[in-house]
Amino acid sequence: MQPRDLSAHTPYRAGEGIEEVARDLGVAPDELIKLSSNENPLGPSPAAVEAIHDAAEAVNTYPKAVHTDLTAAIAAKWDVEPAQVWLSPGGDGFLDYLGRAMLAPGDRVLVPDPAFSYYEMSARYHGGVVDRYSLDRDNDFEQTAEAVLSDYDGHRIVYVTSPHNPTGSEMSLAAMERLADATDEETVVMVDEAYGEFTTNPSARRLLDGRDDICVLRTLSKSRGLAGLRVGYGLVPEGWADAYDRINTPFAVNKLACRAGLAALDDDAHLEQTVETARWAREYMQDNLDAHTWESGGNYVLAAVGDGEAVADAARRAGIIIRDCASFGLPDCVRVTCGTRETTPQAVETINEVLVELEAA
Repeated sequence: MQPRDLSAHTPYRAGEGIEEVARDLGVAPDELIKLSSNENPLGPSPAAVEAIHDAAEAVNTYPKAVHTDLTAAIAAKWDVEPAQVWLSPGGDGFLDYLGRAMLAPGDRVLVPDPAFSYYEMSARYHGGVVDRYSLDRDNDFEQTAEAVLSDYDGHRIVYVTSPHNPTGSEMSLAAMERLADATDEETVVMVDEAYGEFTTNPSARRLLDGRDDICVLRTLSKSRGLAGLRVGYGLVPEGWADAYDRINTPFAVNKLACRAGLAALDDDAHLEQTVETARWAREYMQDNLDAHTWESGGNYVLAAVGDGEAVADAARRAGIIIRDCASFGLPDCVRVTCGTRETTPQAVETINEVLVELEAA
Protein backbone atom coordinates (compact mmCIF):
# COMPACT_ATOMS: atom_id res chain seq x y z
CA MET A 1 0.00 0.00 0.00
CA GLN A 2 1.35 3.40 -1.00
CA PRO A 3 0.06 6.98 -0.68
CA ARG A 4 -1.58 8.47 -3.76
CA ASP A 5 0.68 10.04 -6.38
CA LEU A 6 2.06 13.20 -4.77
CA SER A 7 4.78 13.88 -7.32
CA ALA A 8 3.14 17.14 -8.42
CA HIS A 9 3.32 18.49 -4.88
CA THR A 10 6.45 20.46 -4.02
CA PRO A 11 7.43 19.99 -0.37
CA TYR A 12 7.31 23.06 1.84
CA ARG A 13 10.77 23.64 3.34
CA ALA A 14 10.55 25.79 6.43
CA GLY A 15 13.62 27.60 7.69
CA GLU A 16 15.72 25.73 10.22
CA GLY A 17 14.90 26.23 13.89
CA ILE A 18 17.55 27.89 16.01
CA GLU A 19 17.93 24.72 18.12
CA GLU A 20 18.61 22.66 14.98
CA VAL A 21 21.30 25.05 13.79
CA ALA A 22 22.84 25.25 17.26
CA ARG A 23 23.13 21.46 17.44
CA ASP A 24 24.60 21.30 13.95
CA LEU A 25 27.22 23.97 14.72
CA GLY A 26 27.91 22.73 18.24
CA VAL A 27 27.07 26.06 19.88
CA ALA A 28 24.51 27.30 22.36
CA PRO A 29 21.26 28.68 20.86
CA ASP A 30 21.85 32.07 22.48
CA GLU A 31 25.03 32.44 20.42
CA LEU A 32 22.93 32.61 17.25
CA ILE A 33 20.71 35.31 15.76
CA LYS A 34 17.83 33.88 13.75
CA LEU A 35 16.54 36.19 11.03
CA SER A 36 15.26 33.63 8.55
CA SER A 37 11.56 33.05 9.32
CA ASN A 38 10.08 36.55 9.71
CA GLU A 39 9.30 35.90 13.36
CA ASN A 40 8.78 38.62 15.93
CA PRO A 41 12.22 39.32 17.48
CA LEU A 42 10.58 40.85 20.58
CA GLY A 43 8.79 37.61 21.39
CA PRO A 44 5.10 37.26 22.19
CA SER A 45 3.04 39.81 24.02
CA PRO A 46 3.66 39.51 27.79
CA ALA A 47 -0.13 39.56 28.18
CA ALA A 48 -0.36 36.53 25.88
CA VAL A 49 2.22 34.64 27.94
CA GLU A 50 0.24 35.35 31.11
CA ALA A 51 -2.98 34.21 29.43
CA ILE A 52 -1.34 30.93 28.39
CA HIS A 53 -0.27 30.25 31.99
CA ASP A 54 -3.74 31.07 33.28
CA ALA A 55 -5.44 28.76 30.77
CA ALA A 56 -3.01 25.83 31.03
CA GLU A 57 -4.97 23.91 33.67
CA ALA A 58 -8.12 23.96 31.53
CA VAL A 59 -6.73 22.25 28.43
CA ASN A 60 -8.76 19.13 29.22
CA THR A 61 -11.81 20.86 27.72
CA TYR A 62 -12.55 21.88 24.14
CA PRO A 63 -12.09 25.57 23.23
CA LYS A 64 -15.66 26.27 22.07
CA ALA A 65 -16.33 29.34 24.20
CA VAL A 66 -12.95 30.97 23.75
CA HIS A 67 -13.04 30.22 20.01
CA THR A 68 -16.28 32.21 19.91
CA ASP A 69 -14.74 34.97 22.04
CA LEU A 70 -11.69 35.37 19.80
CA THR A 71 -13.86 35.40 16.69
CA ALA A 72 -15.99 38.15 18.22
CA ALA A 73 -12.91 40.18 19.22
CA ILE A 74 -11.48 39.99 15.70
CA ALA A 75 -14.85 40.91 14.21
CA ALA A 76 -15.04 43.97 16.47
CA LYS A 77 -11.50 44.99 15.53
CA TRP A 78 -12.34 44.96 11.81
CA ASP A 79 -15.97 46.09 12.09
CA VAL A 80 -17.39 42.98 10.46
CA GLU A 81 -19.92 40.40 11.58
CA PRO A 82 -18.52 37.41 13.52
CA ALA A 83 -19.66 35.11 10.71
CA GLN A 84 -17.23 36.96 8.43
CA VAL A 85 -14.25 35.80 10.52
CA TRP A 86 -12.91 32.36 9.64
CA LEU A 87 -10.57 31.51 12.50
CA SER A 88 -7.90 29.05 11.39
CA PRO A 89 -4.70 27.28 12.50
CA GLY A 90 -2.31 29.85 11.04
CA GLY A 91 -2.72 31.72 7.79
CA ASP A 92 -2.08 28.52 5.88
CA GLY A 93 -5.12 27.03 7.62
CA PHE A 94 -7.26 29.73 6.05
CA LEU A 95 -5.81 28.87 2.63
CA ASP A 96 -6.98 25.29 3.19
CA TYR A 97 -10.44 26.45 4.27
CA LEU A 98 -10.67 28.61 1.16
CA GLY A 99 -9.71 25.65 -1.01
CA ARG A 100 -12.31 23.44 0.66
CA ALA A 101 -15.00 26.06 0.20
CA MET A 102 -14.23 27.17 -3.34
CA LEU A 103 -12.41 24.52 -5.36
CA ALA A 104 -13.94 21.65 -7.28
CA PRO A 105 -11.58 19.12 -8.90
CA GLY A 106 -9.96 20.69 -11.95
CA ASP A 107 -10.67 24.30 -11.01
CA ARG A 108 -7.77 26.56 -11.92
CA VAL A 109 -6.06 29.04 -9.62
CA LEU A 110 -3.59 31.82 -10.37
CA VAL A 111 -0.67 32.44 -8.01
CA PRO A 112 2.21 34.95 -8.10
CA ASP A 113 5.73 33.92 -9.06
CA PRO A 114 7.73 34.16 -6.86
CA ALA A 115 5.39 33.30 -4.00
CA PHE A 116 4.77 31.52 -0.71
CA SER A 117 4.76 27.90 -1.86
CA TYR A 118 1.74 26.90 0.19
CA TYR A 119 -0.61 28.69 -2.20
CA GLU A 120 0.15 26.03 -4.79
CA MET A 121 0.30 23.19 -2.30
CA SER A 122 -3.07 23.97 -0.75
CA ALA A 123 -4.76 24.44 -4.12
CA ARG A 124 -3.46 21.10 -5.36
CA TYR A 125 -4.49 19.32 -2.15
CA HIS A 126 -8.04 20.43 -2.93
CA GLY A 127 -8.01 19.37 -6.58
CA GLY A 128 -6.97 22.69 -8.08
CA VAL A 129 -4.80 23.23 -11.15
CA VAL A 130 -2.14 25.91 -10.67
CA ASP A 131 -1.10 28.63 -13.10
CA ARG A 132 1.25 31.53 -12.35
CA TYR A 133 1.60 35.22 -13.07
CA SER A 134 5.03 36.81 -12.87
CA LEU A 135 6.23 39.69 -10.73
CA ASP A 136 8.80 41.37 -12.94
CA ARG A 137 12.16 41.78 -11.22
CA ASP A 138 13.21 44.44 -13.73
CA ASN A 139 10.26 46.51 -12.48
CA ASP A 140 11.15 45.89 -8.82
CA PHE A 141 8.47 43.19 -8.52
CA GLU A 142 5.78 45.84 -9.01
CA GLN A 143 2.25 44.55 -8.43
CA THR A 144 -0.40 45.84 -10.81
CA ALA A 145 -3.84 44.63 -11.81
CA GLU A 146 -2.71 44.57 -15.43
CA ALA A 147 0.20 42.22 -14.68
CA VAL A 148 -2.15 39.72 -13.05
CA LEU A 149 -4.82 40.05 -15.71
CA SER A 150 -2.32 39.34 -18.48
CA ASP A 151 -2.25 35.72 -17.26
CA TYR A 152 -5.85 35.53 -16.05
CA ASP A 153 -8.24 33.18 -17.82
CA GLY A 154 -11.33 32.59 -15.73
CA HIS A 155 -9.46 31.23 -12.71
CA ARG A 156 -11.52 30.33 -9.64
CA ILE A 157 -9.08 31.90 -7.15
CA VAL A 158 -6.49 34.63 -7.78
CA TYR A 159 -3.90 35.00 -5.01
CA VAL A 160 -2.42 38.41 -4.22
CA THR A 161 0.22 38.97 -1.51
CA SER A 162 0.60 42.45 -0.08
CA PRO A 163 3.15 42.97 1.36
CA HIS A 164 4.63 40.27 -0.82
CA ASN A 165 6.87 37.55 0.53
CA PRO A 166 9.81 37.54 -0.15
CA THR A 167 10.13 40.77 -2.14
CA GLY A 168 8.23 43.21 0.09
CA SER A 169 6.33 44.77 -2.83
CA GLU A 170 2.71 45.86 -2.42
CA MET A 171 -0.47 46.22 -4.43
CA SER A 172 -2.61 49.31 -3.96
CA LEU A 173 -6.28 49.04 -3.01
CA ALA A 174 -7.17 50.72 -6.28
CA ALA A 175 -5.30 48.00 -8.19
CA MET A 176 -6.99 45.26 -6.15
CA GLU A 177 -10.37 46.76 -6.93
CA ARG A 178 -9.56 46.99 -10.65
CA LEU A 179 -8.47 43.36 -10.56
CA ALA A 180 -11.65 42.19 -8.86
CA ASP A 181 -13.81 44.26 -11.22
CA ALA A 182 -12.09 42.79 -14.27
CA THR A 183 -12.33 39.13 -13.28
CA ASP A 184 -15.32 36.83 -13.75
CA GLU A 185 -18.25 36.73 -11.35
CA GLU A 186 -17.15 33.35 -10.01
CA THR A 187 -13.53 34.40 -9.37
CA VAL A 188 -12.33 35.09 -5.83
CA VAL A 189 -9.43 37.49 -5.21
CA MET A 190 -7.63 36.33 -2.06
CA VAL A 191 -5.43 39.05 -0.54
CA ASP A 192 -2.75 37.70 1.80
CA GLU A 193 -1.97 40.33 4.43
CA ALA A 194 0.13 38.20 6.77
CA TYR A 195 2.53 41.15 7.04
CA GLY A 196 -0.16 43.82 6.93
CA GLU A 197 0.70 45.47 10.24
CA PHE A 198 4.16 46.45 9.02
CA THR A 199 3.01 48.55 6.08
CA THR A 200 1.57 52.05 6.14
CA ASN A 201 -0.90 51.15 3.39
CA PRO A 202 -4.54 50.42 4.28
CA SER A 203 -5.96 46.90 4.49
CA ALA A 204 -8.03 45.31 1.76
CA ARG A 205 -10.72 44.90 4.40
CA ARG A 206 -12.02 48.22 3.00
CA LEU A 207 -13.00 46.38 -0.17
CA LEU A 208 -15.19 43.77 1.53
CA ASP A 209 -18.26 45.92 1.99
CA GLY A 210 -20.74 45.34 -0.80
CA ARG A 211 -18.58 42.73 -2.57
CA ASP A 212 -18.63 38.93 -2.54
CA ASP A 213 -15.46 38.30 -4.57
CA ILE A 214 -12.65 39.40 -2.22
CA CYS A 215 -11.34 37.87 0.99
CA VAL A 216 -8.41 38.81 3.21
CA LEU A 217 -5.95 36.58 5.07
CA ARG A 218 -4.46 37.82 8.36
CA THR A 219 -2.38 36.18 11.09
CA LEU A 220 -1.25 36.67 14.68
CA SER A 221 2.04 34.88 13.94
CA LYS A 222 4.11 37.88 12.86
CA SER A 223 3.23 41.17 14.51
CA ARG A 224 1.67 39.56 17.59
CA GLY A 225 4.48 37.04 18.07
CA LEU A 226 2.30 33.91 18.20
CA ALA A 227 3.90 31.90 15.38
CA GLY A 228 4.35 28.86 17.63
CA LEU A 229 0.65 28.75 18.46
CA ARG A 230 -0.67 28.94 14.86
CA VAL A 231 -3.44 31.53 15.01
CA GLY A 232 -4.71 32.94 11.72
CA TYR A 233 -7.99 34.03 10.24
CA GLY A 234 -9.72 35.20 7.11
CA LEU A 235 -12.09 38.10 6.63
CA VAL A 236 -14.73 37.06 4.13
CA PRO A 237 -17.88 38.50 2.51
CA GLU A 238 -21.13 38.25 4.44
CA GLY A 239 -22.57 35.89 1.85
CA TRP A 240 -20.01 33.23 2.72
CA ALA A 241 -21.17 32.88 6.32
CA ASP A 242 -22.80 29.45 6.05
CA ALA A 243 -19.74 27.84 4.47
CA TYR A 244 -17.43 28.02 7.49
CA ASP A 245 -19.18 25.46 9.68
CA ARG A 246 -19.25 23.06 6.75
CA ILE A 247 -15.51 23.14 6.05
CA ASN A 248 -13.94 24.09 9.41
CA THR A 249 -11.84 21.50 11.24
CA PRO A 250 -13.50 21.21 14.68
CA PHE A 251 -11.62 23.21 17.32
CA ALA A 252 -8.64 23.63 14.98
CA VAL A 253 -7.37 26.64 16.94
CA ASN A 254 -6.57 25.31 20.39
CA LYS A 255 -7.54 26.80 23.73
CA LEU A 256 -4.12 28.23 24.62
CA ALA A 257 -3.83 29.80 21.17
CA CYS A 258 -7.26 31.39 21.49
CA ARG A 259 -6.51 32.76 24.95
CA ALA A 260 -3.16 34.10 23.82
CA GLY A 261 -4.77 35.64 20.76
CA LEU A 262 -7.37 37.45 22.84
CA ALA A 263 -4.69 38.88 25.11
CA ALA A 264 -2.38 39.84 22.25
CA LEU A 265 -5.15 41.70 20.42
CA ASP A 266 -5.50 43.97 23.45
CA ASP A 267 -1.78 44.60 23.88
CA ASP A 268 -1.38 47.72 21.78
CA ALA A 269 1.94 48.64 23.39
CA HIS A 270 3.56 45.38 22.26
CA LEU A 271 2.22 45.82 18.73
CA GLU A 272 3.42 49.41 18.50
CA GLN A 273 6.91 48.45 19.70
CA THR A 274 7.02 45.55 17.25
CA VAL A 275 6.02 47.67 14.26
CA GLU A 276 8.31 50.55 15.20
CA THR A 277 11.27 48.18 15.64
CA ALA A 278 10.59 46.41 12.34
CA ARG A 279 10.35 49.65 10.38
CA TRP A 280 13.57 50.91 11.95
CA ALA A 281 15.39 47.66 11.17
CA ARG A 282 14.04 47.61 7.62
CA GLU A 283 15.43 51.07 6.96
CA TYR A 284 18.71 50.24 8.67
CA MET A 285 19.25 47.21 6.45
CA GLN A 286 18.35 49.09 3.28
CA ASP A 287 20.82 51.85 4.20
CA ASN A 288 23.69 49.65 5.42
CA LEU A 289 23.70 46.32 3.61
CA ASP A 290 26.41 46.25 0.94
CA ALA A 291 24.02 44.73 -1.57
CA HIS A 292 21.08 45.84 -3.65
CA THR A 293 17.84 45.75 -1.66
CA TRP A 294 14.23 46.35 -2.59
CA GLU A 295 11.69 48.53 -0.82
CA SER A 296 9.68 46.39 1.55
CA GLY A 297 6.36 46.71 3.32
CA GLY A 298 7.00 43.64 5.48
CA ASN A 299 9.25 42.83 8.43
CA TYR A 300 12.07 41.66 6.13
CA VAL A 301 14.31 42.85 3.33
CA LEU A 302 15.24 41.05 0.11
CA ALA A 303 18.88 41.54 -0.90
CA ALA A 304 20.71 40.53 -4.08
CA VAL A 305 24.02 39.01 -2.95
CA GLY A 306 25.26 36.97 -5.93
CA ASP A 307 25.09 33.45 -4.53
CA GLY A 308 22.32 33.33 -1.96
CA GLU A 309 23.06 29.81 -0.77
CA ALA A 310 26.76 30.54 -0.23
CA VAL A 311 26.05 33.79 1.61
CA ALA A 312 23.38 32.21 3.82
CA ASP A 313 25.67 29.27 4.62
CA ALA A 314 28.64 31.48 5.51
CA ALA A 315 26.45 33.79 7.61
CA ARG A 316 25.01 30.75 9.38
CA ARG A 317 28.49 29.54 10.31
CA ALA A 318 29.18 33.04 11.64
CA GLY A 319 26.09 32.91 13.84
CA ILE A 320 23.52 34.74 11.68
CA ILE A 321 20.67 32.63 10.25
CA ILE A 322 19.09 34.15 7.14
CA ARG A 323 16.99 32.68 4.31
CA ASP A 324 18.46 31.94 0.93
CA CYS A 325 15.77 32.42 -1.70
CA ALA A 326 16.51 29.65 -4.19
CA SER A 327 13.18 28.03 -3.24
CA PHE A 328 11.46 31.23 -4.42
CA GLY A 329 13.28 31.11 -7.76
CA LEU A 330 15.70 33.86 -6.65
CA PRO A 331 18.98 31.97 -6.16
CA ASP A 332 21.07 35.15 -6.05
CA CYS A 333 19.07 36.62 -3.18
CA VAL A 334 18.69 36.29 0.56
CA ARG A 335 15.80 37.42 2.74
CA VAL A 336 16.72 38.95 6.09
CA THR A 337 14.09 39.34 8.81
CA CYS A 338 14.01 42.58 10.77
CA GLY A 339 15.69 42.03 14.12
CA THR A 340 15.99 44.20 17.20
CA ARG A 341 18.01 47.39 17.47
CA GLU A 342 20.82 45.24 18.84
CA THR A 343 20.72 42.21 16.54
CA THR A 344 20.05 43.99 13.25
CA PRO A 345 23.40 45.88 13.16
CA GLN A 346 25.21 42.67 14.15
CA ALA A 347 23.55 40.82 11.30
CA VAL A 348 24.30 43.53 8.75
CA GLU A 349 27.95 43.67 9.81
CA THR A 350 28.29 39.90 9.51
CA ILE A 351 26.59 39.71 6.12
CA ASN A 352 28.79 42.52 4.79
CA GLU A 353 31.90 40.70 6.03
CA VAL A 354 30.70 37.50 4.35
CA LEU A 355 30.19 39.35 1.07
CA VAL A 356 33.75 40.65 1.19
CA GLU A 357 35.16 37.22 2.03
CA LEU A 358 33.27 35.47 -0.75
CA GLU A 359 34.26 38.15 -3.25
CA ALA A 360 37.91 37.63 -2.36
CA ALA A 361 37.72 33.84 -2.48
